This record gives sequence, C-alpha cells and structure tokens, in this order.
Amino acid sequence: MARRRNLRRRIKRTVALTIFLTIAIFSGTGYFADTPWSPAVRATTDTVVSSGETIVREIAPARPEIHCKHFFHGYPAGTPATNDLIIRDIYAMSTNDDTKFADWVAYRLDRATVYGNVKTQRNWKPDPWLDPDETLEPDDYRGAFAELHTDRGHQAPLAAFKGTPYWEETNYLSNITPQRSDLNQGVWVELEGYVRDLALSNTVYIMTGPVFEREMPSMPGADEPHRVPSGYWKIVCVANDKGMPQQGAAFFFDQETPRNSPLSDHVTTIDEIEQRTGLDFLWELDDPMEDAIERDANADWVKNLMAG
Repeated sequence: MARRRNLRRRIKRTVALTIFLTIAIFSGTGYFADTPWSPAVRATTDTVVSSGETIVREIAPARPEIHCKHFFHGYPAGTPATNDLIIRDIYAMSTNDDTKFADWVAYRLDRATVYGNVKTQRNWKPDPWLDPDETLEPDDYRGAFAELHTDRGHQAPLAAFKGTPYWEETNYLSNITPQRSDLNQGVWVELEGYVRDLALSNTVYIMTGPVFEREMPSMPGADEPHRVPSGYWKIVCVANDKGMPQQGAAFFFDQETPRNSPLSDHVTTIDEIEQRTGLDFLWELDDPMEDAIERDANADWVKNLMAG
C-alpha cells in the first residue's frame, strides 16, 4: 500500500510539473492566445537594455487565472503543486496530500445562503473527489476527543448554509480538522455567528485554514500519516455593490485558545496571516489598495461587528 501511495504521488508531481512547464512554454509563443479556456499566464522574464547591454531578469512565477464565485480578488496562492483544487457550489478548497487537511477553504455568504429552514445534521464522510490516501475517513477520528480533547471542526461552517441544498458537503472530512473543543465551541463559533449576521445584509467573502507551526500529537485512531494543526486563521471581507473591498479583518487562533478568550485578542492583519502561512491573498488588486488593506487590522470595525 505504501509503495503504491508513493508511486501515485510521484506520478501526480510529474503531471503537475509537466502541465506547468507546458503552460509556461506555450504562453510565450502565443499558442494559448485564442483559446478561451486557457489560463492567462504572466511573463516570467523581463528584458532591460542598460548602457548598450541587454539584461534579462527573472520575475515572479506565472499564476493562472481561476475564476470562481468564492474567490475575492484572487485565490489564496502559494500551495504545493501536488495539492488538489476542489470547487463546489458552497466552497472552494485546496487539499494537502501530506497533512490530509485543506490548506485553505474559501466561501461566499449572503442572505440567501445563511437564511433558511433546512434541517442540517452532522454526517461525516470522506471526500468522494479525493483518493483514499489523500483524505481521512470517519474512523480516523476515533478516540481523538477522549485523548486530545478535539472536535471535528468545520472550516466552511455547517450553520452558514441553511439556505442551500448543498449543506451536507460541509461534512466531507476534507473540510474538517481536529480542532480543540475549547476553541471550536468558544471564540471560533462566536466569530462564525458574527459572520452569519453580517451576511444577512452584505456579501461576505471568507478564507480560512490551518497552520502547522509546531508539532502536535497525532490522532490515536488514524491509520495513515497526517499532521494536526497548531492553529487557525480566518479572513473576512465585505464587498461593496461594485465588488470591491469595503471592510475586512483577519483573525488568528492557537489550538490552545481558552474557551472564554475574547475575539478582540485574536484580531491581526492579513499581512501577518500571509507571513505565517506562506499564502498570498487579494493579489489581483492594484498594489496600493492591496497593501493598504493587508496592513490594517481594522480593529474598530471588528468592535462594531461584535456590537451588532
């Protein structure tokens, strides 16, 4: 089983590299110029003539355009090439083969999404779009609560999709992580409630995911390699009627966060989340606007959000 798993991973990395190199090569020749399905690839070199000498400089690697209603001015960029990008009606995610969890989950909320009478329930299932060795199964969580005091914590929250028929897809284990009960049932669910209230009168974009900044105890019932997160982040952005950023805030939570921890203690900047995760957010915005949004903690807006 381990030999087959390693072979599949080598094949997957080879395919990902081949696709990337093909796009990079043919984009320079204009081959993709008239193909509407192809990603728009940015140049990877820059030629400068100085004092009669030609200098070729390397610039940032190309990023394909991926259009999805859950992305707010760019998907979270910077995940490993072997990750699986999954786009569903209620969320998009990038799942990591090594950790067995999503590096990020992005979703869009509004009144039609969060308001409804759908009766939801927790019914854990492995993700049907992933190979068995790329995700966990329900039995892998056996004994985790007793030994580690963790819940099955949603990244895209179940309660935020009572207005959709797709709520059950939040129970796929690709959208779940082992999250400490005090965090999951405390300030984490408190923030989810504020976001739902905000979505009743706004279009809200959320990006969230784990960090692995230190080694954590593994789940005792899991029969395959995985990594338990040491903390979590969440970015909340409100769009105006033209789809541009109106307000936004970022939050960080350590796994050991006490149940009664105040939300105001977890406000941070998008810049800090980028530093801790290696991801790049809002990169489709003009640089001055992106920089201004990402360096502002917007603490006063968070206070107003908590005040209702």
